[in-house]
Amino acid sequence: MSQTDAPAEIGILLYPNVQLAAVYGLTDLFYLANRFAAVRQPSGGPALRVSHWRGTETAATIERVFDTVPGTPGSPTVLVLPPSFSEPMTSEEAGPLARWLRERHAEGTTLSSVCVGAFLLAETGLLAHRMATTHWVYADLLAQRFPEVRVDTDKLIIDEGDMITAGGMMAWTDLGLNLVERLLGSTIMLDTARHLLVDPPGREQRCYSSFSPRLNHGDGQILKVQHWLHASGARGVTLAAMAQRARLEERTFLRRFHKATGLRPTEYCQHLRVGKAREMLEFSNCTVEQIAAAAGYEDSGAFRKVFQKITGLSPGDYRNRFGLTGRV
Repeated sequence: MSQTDAPAEIGILLYPNVQLAAVYGLTDLFYLANRFAAVRQPSGGPALRVSHWRGTETAATIERVFDTVPGTPGSPTVLVLPPSFSEPMTSEEAGPLARWLRERHAEGTTLSSVCVGAFLLAETGLLAHRMATTHWVYADLLAQRFPEVRVDTDKLIIDEGDMITAGGMMAWTDLGLNLVERLLGSTIMLDTARHLLVDPPGREQRCYSSFSPRLNHGDGQILKVQHWLHASGARGVTLAAMAQRARLEERTFLRRFHKATGLRPTEYCQHLRVGKAREMLEFSNCTVEQIAAAAGYEDSGAFRKVFQKITGLSPGDYRNRFGLTGRV
């Protein structure tokens, strides 16, 4: 097979404690895509080449340890950094792999990550001043370790062309389908998605994430207000009341609250109220109007707008997707 006829290669990096379910799941997904491509675009050879790459004990050299089309040299078209059940690697642990990834990127390889794989990708320095996502649980840690990365965990996939990041652990399905669409077209991608009974790319992560407030920021006066808001469900609170409880002038309170929590007080209260509403949508048969009132909204229309803004779904769509009781 000549270099020009060679299939696009998707390499999967087997770094320490990688989630093997994602490695083999992606391999199977690309196998299915190849099968559908052979039916629709018969050419006598595979449309995709899948390879697994593993480093030595010191990660000084990294080599293919699995290859569906062996014998063809060169760098992969795309490299995937799968998720892991372990905590993100330290900079020292990731250093040799990051250097290798930078070299591949310089040769034209697109780099992609899933979940905590974003930390390894960020270690390359190539995500600086770029948009990226990871699992929402790790959003703050990624932003703290790599302040030049513009972290956005509302999105499940962020495609920057030469860099693609995907959110949660199971977002490897979304990334895999994204790569199939990029390399083989939307028809093959939709064939693959239908066969696997998974949604095609386009979902958002924010409808899955729960509010995880920052509480370990060290500002005792702001923490006191946060505890009060959580205890009251942020019902009927005002900026003046919050500032008074913190014993701060309003302007000072606003500045310190945002610095400590990353949110304005109004946004913080909205997240708390929407959290209450999500729980009721999941486990109760109350109407949206009843849920809006229970969450502290007199106007159900305003509640719907805030709920959509935070979760990406209307209350009705959220209940249809996540509700465990009968529908209203």
